[in-house]
Amino acid sequence: MSYPTWSDLNSPSIVPPLGQRQAKSVGPAALMVSADPDMGLIRQGFGKWQSRAFFNSSLLVKPEAPLGMSVTGPYIGAPYGVMLLESLIAKGARAVIVLGWCGGLSPDFFPGDLVVVENALVDEGTSRHYMDLSGPLPAVKADARLTATLAAALGAAGLESYTHATIWSTDAIYRETPEKVSWYKDNGACAVEMECSALFAAAAFRKVPIAALLVVSDSLGRADGAWDPGFNKKRFKVMRKQACGVAMALTGKLAHGF
Repeated sequence: MSYPTWSDLNSPSIVPPLGQRQAKSVGPAALMVSADPDMGLIRQGFGKWQSRAFFNSSLLVKPEAPLGMSVTGPYIGAPYGVMLLESLIAKGARAVIVLGWCGGLSPDFFPGDLVVVENALVDEGTSRHYMDLSGPLPAVKADARLTATLAAALGAAGLESYTHATIWSTDAIYRETPEKVSWYKDNGACAVEMECSALFAAAAFRKVPIAALLVVSDSLGRADGAWDPGFNKKRFKVMRKQACGVAMALTGKLAHGF
């Protein structure tokens, strides 16, 4: 039997998020980018950055003062994503946008489609350290106000063909079996990825608003049950760039007040 984490949710951690390190501010708004190719797009297409190591990732900040926003990534998996998020919050982040990729579970989703996450079904082991998941279908919501702001930003950019969706967050990328795909689809999930439910739970625990924009990269929802990768398709690459632009613009606005 595992330790009942619900019993100590009001207790402080012995180890603080930054350990013994001095906290350099990252600014009030942070963009978390899960995919390394998207980090490359941001490095190349959005001005000059100062880059420093941030655990096994990079932290990008603008050299000019005052510091407003930061970008960090790449990251894979719920525990590591939450490690970065906790550190960003400890360094001053007060609003967080998540940019990532997802696998479509619906036959109506195609590579390049955009998903604004409203709710994430928990199939990872990190969320339970931040909230009580004793219900019949553990799920975590994104911040409603920031999610609405993200949707408005997409519309303002002319990207009105997006889907508000429930997703499935899993630890095991190579164990997305037909049975699990069917079960999570039956319970409302339209897409799958690895971090959102944990990031939402940790952000709610720290009382920091968070919202997520995902680009569909592949499909697990074909009628024949086969995997359909779309990573090299033109539309996926084009929409990744568009998503990076919206996420960057919104994070910049959040840096000046949410």
